Amino acid sequence: MITRRHIRLKVMQTLYSYFSNSQNDLKIYEKVLLKDIYSISNLHVIIFSFLLELHKFAQGFFEDNKFKFIPTEEDLNPNTKFINNRVFSILIEDKELLKKVDINSRVLRKSDLDIIRKVFVKVIKSHQYNDYLNNDKDNLVEDKKFIQILLNEFILENEIFHHILQEKSIFWLDDLPFIVLFLKAQINNLENGSSSTVVVDVFKNKEDKKFAIDLFRNTIKNSSEFDSIIERKVQNWEIDRIANMDLLFIKMALSEIVSFVEMPVKVSFNEYIEMSKYYSTKNSKVFINGILDKIVSEFRSEGKIKKIGRGLV
Repeated sequence: MITRRHIRLKVMQTLYSYFSNSQNDLKIYEKVLLKDIYSISNLHVIIFSFLLELHKFAQGFFEDNKFKFIPTEEDLNPNTKFINNRVFSILIEDKELLKKVDINSRVLRKSDLDIIRKVFVKVIKSHQYNDYLNNDKDNLVEDKKFIQILLNEFILENEIFHHILQEKSIFWLDDLPFIVLFLKAQINNLENGSSSTVVVDVFKNKEDKKFAIDLFRNTIKNSSEFDSIIERKVQNWEIDRIANMDLLFIKMALSEIVSFVEMPVKVSFNEYIEMSKYYSTKNSKVFINGILDKIVSEFRSEGKIKKIGRGLV
């Protein structure tokens, strides 16, 4: 599930906390890092859980309307295209997902469940919902498209839903864009009658978990040495005048460049420059690129960069 860029983000968050604490214990923070990463699977399930709760509410809504004191023809014979959406049918048959949803359902119960009703009311009043109901095409492809719209425009951008996530983890809003991309791909790949589950491991493989731990450990291990190297390369600046986040990105990049023999130098450059656009100042990308370029040039001339694979340096 989790990408290398997402792993870098989680390591950065934990390192920032580690370096901000005067009394830090490497083993404790390593456990915090892994706990935060594994919690991403809960976020993934909670989004699916919200979808299923919305479907459940819709079923009750249409059924209750039939028993109004003076029901309309629409109340008695509603358009059931939404509650019959094939994506819901597939998810309801996913036993592994339902187990996880049951475990994580407490998160929604603790929150204001009135959001389910509010989201549903907003949905049924929307032109997107009306277009979906009146679309002559009735197939899994169209059902997937509407669920994507539901996620994009009515759930994932909802401020109350964001509040629910923040109550559970202060980092989940940062995780959300990564999970959304993965979740959309999963919905696109859903097939009727499939026995597969949308529940997956957080790490794609053992190498990704090792990458997270090694990046965390090596950045801390080499921190003081990197401070000295960076300070020599920054003209007329002392190390404590550099933005903490910029300093952290440079150290993480250097840790990758020196310690990960199969990681292309260009990839390490680009990843941290890209992350700096969102998590540091507007001028950080230029500063980080300039400092890294100077240090890497020095490391190359001294033979400190050893890469396995053609063209990786």
